[in-house]
Amino acid sequence: MTTQSELPLALRTAYMALHRRSDAVFGEQGVTADQFVLLATLSRGQALTQRELARRMPSDPSTVRAMLVLLEQRGLVQRDVHPTDSRARTVALSIEGKKKFRQLWTAGEPVRAQMVETLQPDEVETLVKLLMKVADSLNAEPGPNSCELSKQTEKVLK
Repeated sequence: MTTQSELPLALRTAYMALHRRSDAVFGEQGVTADQFVLLATLSRGQALTQRELARRMPSDPSTVRAMLVLLEQRGLVQRDVHPTDSRARTVALSIEGKKKFRQLWTAGEPVRAQMVETLQPDEVETLVKLLMKVADSLNAEPGPNSCELSKQTEKVLK
């Protein structure tokens, strides 16, 4: 097996291990790992459109919508009509959602600590930069400039 063929499997293996551990931890709190990512994305404070939320997670809009319906029923998020676009909806954490997110963040600390403790401090920074670079490359539109890094990735790499 070549390094080129090992990379996708190694990334998937690491992601699935993180997802399984996170699901186990957050499941005790009644939330899935994917729902945690949604709540974490909203925890940054600003109301987002559902489309923007899906882009930032990143996830597909139909999956995000399904999670939002469930989380809204549980009182963790609130959806409102967008102030300038009546076709769009904005999403924000409710007061209960903010409280739940803080509980989840604390519950997930051992998982995050285990990931970081596995690596040397400089390796953590390098890994994050490299993963952002890979994601940017795979998200780029094919074409003459497909090797250019996005502005977001450039900020992380600096």
